[in-house]
Amino acid sequence: MRKVDIFTHIWPETFHQVLLKRAGQMKDILRRSEAIPMMTNLDMRLRMMDTFGDGYQQILSLAAPGPDSLLDPKTARELSKIGSDGMAELCRKYPERFPSFIASIAMIDAEGAVEEARRAIKDLGACGIQIYTNVNGKPLDSAEFRHIFKAVEGFGKPIWIHPARTAKFPDYQTEELSLYEIWWTFGWPYESSAAQARIIFSKMFDEIPGMKIIIHHAGGMTPFFEGRVGPGMDQLGARTSSVDYKPLLKQLKHRPLDYFKMFYADTATFGSQAALECALSFYGVEHMMFASDCPFDPEGGPMYIRETIRCIDALDISNEDREKLYYKNACKMLGIK
Repeated sequence: MRKVDIFTHIWPETFHQVLLKRAGQMKDILRRSEAIPMMTNLDMRLRMMDTFGDGYQQILSLAAPGPDSLLDPKTARELSKIGSDGMAELCRKYPERFPSFIASIAMIDAEGAVEEARRAIKDLGACGIQIYTNVNGKPLDSAEFRHIFKAVEGFGKPIWIHPARTAKFPDYQTEELSLYEIWWTFGWPYESSAAQARIIFSKMFDEIPGMKIIIHHAGGMTPFFEGRVGPGMDQLGARTSSVDYKPLLKQLKHRPLDYFKMFYADTATFGSQAALECALSFYGVEHMMFASDCPFDPEGGPMYIRETIRCIDALDISNEDREKLYYKNACKMLGIK
């Protein structure tokens, strides 16, 4: 059965070299990404892909962190452009391997972000754009970013949202840094869910009704906490004295829970069958797509692909729904033949 892996990460050669010069010392998540040979070694990636058969394909995206977190707007724009050019070249050279790519745009580049998104989608063939759950600490529902969401919706392509929390977000107010990589293990799923809530309650879905957003890692915490985002958020304002949220509930066109179900999610649960089943129960098969998060696994690439396939194959669903998860939903949404 064909499999289109919609969220795999790479650093094209030219992008990697420029990143080294611009970022200087590779620390934290940059160090983690660079330490994975398959992130930059294309031959190794292609050999690994061969082990999953001719029907396995990858949608390429740049690895975290995004260009916003590294540099000034001008340099961030340069990295965004170089990254898209590099991925587009790989897609042209290996169309049977990489049917398309996701452009990472620099949200801090207010002047160039929309133009770069347009160039990547219209000129290079990108199937959407990748942004992050915060822009150097700013929430995605900030007014300065709204025009970017409207523009991408106008291009008819989805937005992938990737977590961006770092150790600089402490676990407790009395501390300066998050310890034990809690910022990653629990912080990333939390921030993915917080970003969804901010998009919902800032009325972005009402303002941009055609907007399609894909949340990484099976939607973060949201599916597991369906009861809290359902009956819990139906009582919005009951726990807050400083702000009256009750009028907001009346202003929204839908119930909060219904907005959360408008998002799309991938299957990147790192081999957790229970997490995948929970996400599928919440979003429904029409709103989920196959993704492995390759090559971020202990084996440097194949483990998460193998384990994700195992989990999907173990689902008690029809072959028709399995085809939707593996490739049909992706082909329909991303415009892949």
